[in-house]
Amino acid sequence: MSDPTPTTTAPAPAPASAPRRSSRISSKPQSTAKPKTTKPKGTAKSKDTAKKPAAAAKTKRGAGRKRGADELEEKDELESDGDMDGGAQSGEVEGVDAKKAKLPPADVDDGAVEAIVQVIQNAQADANGDVRMADDTGDAGAGTGDAEEGDTAQKTSFDLGDMIPSATLKNENGEDVETSGLVAQRGVVLFLVPKADTPGCTTQACGFRDSYEEFTDLDYDVYCLSADSPAAQTKWQTKRQLPFHLLSDPNRVLIGALGAADGNKTKRSHFVFEKGGKLIHKKMPLKPADSPVLSLKAIKGELPS
Repeated sequence: MSDPTPTTTAPAPAPASAPRRSSRISSKPQSTAKPKTTKPKGTAKSKDTAKKPAAAAKTKRGAGRKRGADELEEKDELESDGDMDGGAQSGEVEGVDAKKAKLPPADVDDGAVEAIVQVIQNAQADANGDVRMADDTGDAGAGTGDAEEGDTAQKTSFDLGDMIPSATLKNENGEDVETSGLVAQRGVVLFLVPKADTPGCTTQACGFRDSYEEFTDLDYDVYCLSADSPAAQTKWQTKRQLPFHLLSDPNRVLIGALGAADGNKTKRSHFVFEKGGKLIHKKMPLKPADSPVLSLKAIKGELPS
């Protein structure tokens, strides 16, 4: 039996519209940050474990350096034994500290190497006070022959017992006179004047003029020595009637050898040489009038020894 109550069908509900979002929220940019992740426990390394790789790497580098040093040392030992040419690359030069010596590059020829080594050795010899080695030119920094020549050149005094210096000079007539030949047969008195025909020199010369025969009787010849020209000496000789010869020494060669040169001046003096040329008496400086008197006394042996 059917239900007498009428049945009605309910309309379907309208679909629900999506809720509207606020404009303030939609205008903001969306965040792009990644969410935090957490590591599971037990995966983090301890501090001791983190330090181990660094320490291991450092140890490895130290071992590599040590091996490199050992190899270089071994190479140096082989080179110092003579494996390399001349030992020049081994870092050592004979007699010189290798740290102070600057060695030439490997491509320098042997001659340049020897020259540099020579310079270094000479420098070390100078520092030690030794005699320097002569180079290829034959010169020596300090040889015994150079020292002897220097002593002779520096000698400024002429002493008793010395032989008459050898020199060739002009006399008042312009003739050559060899001094060493003057003493071959007789003794010689050389008296030196600063300048011809001046008052003091005239007094000295005239004193020898007045006693000239006494000298010749004792087998001694008298010579006047000055830096004047032969012409000036001739004029003076004629004016004062000087009986002896006058020797011209414009460069003061003999005057300097006798130790009587004073720059461009001549010291008043006299020298007495016995036969053969040995000096037995000298006086410098002295008064003009004393020169002939003292010379004559020296020849006669009247001066105190």
